[in-house]
Amino acid sequence: MKRRQLLMHMAAAIPAIGLSRYAYAASAVMDVGREPMATGPFSPSWDSLAEYKTPDWFRNAKFGIWAHWGPQCEPEFGDWYAREMYIEGSDAYNYHVKKYGHPSVFGFKDVIHQWKAEQWDPERLVALYKKAGAKYFVAMANHHDNFDLYNSKYQPEWNSTRIGPKKDLIKEWSKAARKNGLPFGVSVHATHAWSWFEVAQKADKKGALAGVPYDGVQTRADGKGKWWEGRDPQALYAQNHPLSKNSDNGGEIHKQWDWGGGVSVPDQAYCEKFYNRTVELINTYDPQLVYFDDTALPLSQVSDVGVRIAAHMYNRSIARKGKLEAVINGKVLDAQQRKTMVWDIERGQSNAIEPLPWQTCTCIGSWHYDRRVYDNKGYKSGKTVVHTLIDVVSKNGNLLLNVPVRGNGTIDEQELAIVEEIGRWMAVNGEGIYDTRPWSVFGEGPVMEAPAPIAAQGFNEGKNKPYTAADIRFTAKKGAVYAFVMGWPEDGKVSIKSMGAGGAHLKKAVTRVELVGRKAALAFKQTAEGLQVTLPGDQPALAYAFALKIA
Repeated sequence: MKRRQLLMHMAAAIPAIGLSRYAYAASAVMDVGREPMATGPFSPSWDSLAEYKTPDWFRNAKFGIWAHWGPQCEPEFGDWYAREMYIEGSDAYNYHVKKYGHPSVFGFKDVIHQWKAEQWDPERLVALYKKAGAKYFVAMANHHDNFDLYNSKYQPEWNSTRIGPKKDLIKEWSKAARKNGLPFGVSVHATHAWSWFEVAQKADKKGALAGVPYDGVQTRADGKGKWWEGRDPQALYAQNHPLSKNSDNGGEIHKQWDWGGGVSVPDQAYCEKFYNRTVELINTYDPQLVYFDDTALPLSQVSDVGVRIAAHMYNRSIARKGKLEAVINGKVLDAQQRKTMVWDIERGQSNAIEPLPWQTCTCIGSWHYDRRVYDNKGYKSGKTVVHTLIDVVSKNGNLLLNVPVRGNGTIDEQELAIVEEIGRWMAVNGEGIYDTRPWSVFGEGPVMEAPAPIAAQGFNEGKNKPYTAADIRFTAKKGAVYAFVMGWPEDGKVSIKSMGAGGAHLKKAVTRVELVGRKAALAFKQTAEGLQVTLPGDQPALAYAFALKIA
């Protein structure tokens, strides 16, 4: 048996379930995929990946902006549209039937075909985000809808260069980021198409089309004479497999996200295709950051492709740059896994200073553009974003903020106003954000007294009481401590208990206090009870959060 055939045979022999989370029998099968792995100090095992150290560029950046943009933005009806349009009676299903027709006739593949992104100007958007204070930019490379937004030879029939916009979106985003001097990242979500799209196999249970299958069961042969002739819908929907347990329950997928709970387990071919698509993405577009929308690494509960991708990215970074500059984001990490990559908390925040760098990802609206949010003026305010950023940075984290992009490739005027407001605030107060590290405590005040716990991927956002002028967060840099006050006090005075004379946190007496953005010294008094600062009579603009620089 030839070596490649032997390796394929060995790979197929690895049980799909029951692989150790910490050590795979990976060394024997690491080159099964057509895309070769870069060699270097990292091998595809959790123990080896635990030698990872987060690069300084990421630790110093603190704030990134994300374009979570793809064909699901074309209907402008919110996140997970490509799944929920196949759930009979859901809002997305009802909207889809009214706008496009029944999903047995007009499925998600047809939504992709209609998506043109005709007003997209990546250079203008990335320049706007840089002006807003972003220090890195991330673009979605694919979602659970399994559609690649780049020129993918492993997904040749279903990528944005062939249908929809007929452009290499990742290439253009990458060029725009680099033109603006921003590290470029990509987000990868396609692992879950296997189970996420199972609803596309189903049919209505009632009505005139009861029992007529949705288009998720179609094959290449069904395309004769149609716009998609010659393409195989199964390469998009990935539905040539048995259904998962309780797949009639639209919410069951959340219980099966970690590839357990009766989920249909992806086969080896699916896992290897994902490996090839992702390594090709890394090799072609050279992202410094890859965000995986997975528990730990992709498919890590059923395959070794995730650790292989991580080892490849780290080794490739060292080979190309002379040192490790790569960042990988993953979710719901255990203690060892947090050493191997940067932990991402979705729509939520840690409640402590984390010993290792981490990231919050959130959005000012829905992950995919939703016109209803616009119509209802439901976006997060600039104030909310700024408060979140300060809190996250005080705890050793970064904020990655999605600004939803419309199907046509633009952002609306409400979003533009929010982004520009963030930029105005950062232009004044960024000194206390960028390049900082946590102080000995992250803060004080009412909000931290009863914090909402993290649930699953995060999801404690918005569950705490609102910040007030009594809430303070700290950062530190070059011998100074920055105290961010989350509102302008009515009496014009700030009292900081953590900076009391002789306390546990300050080794020396305070010698000077400034309002960041102004060079004049402020009057203060330091006692055992705390540091009392008298603010100037005129409030700065956007005084819902301001920084005191304390020497």
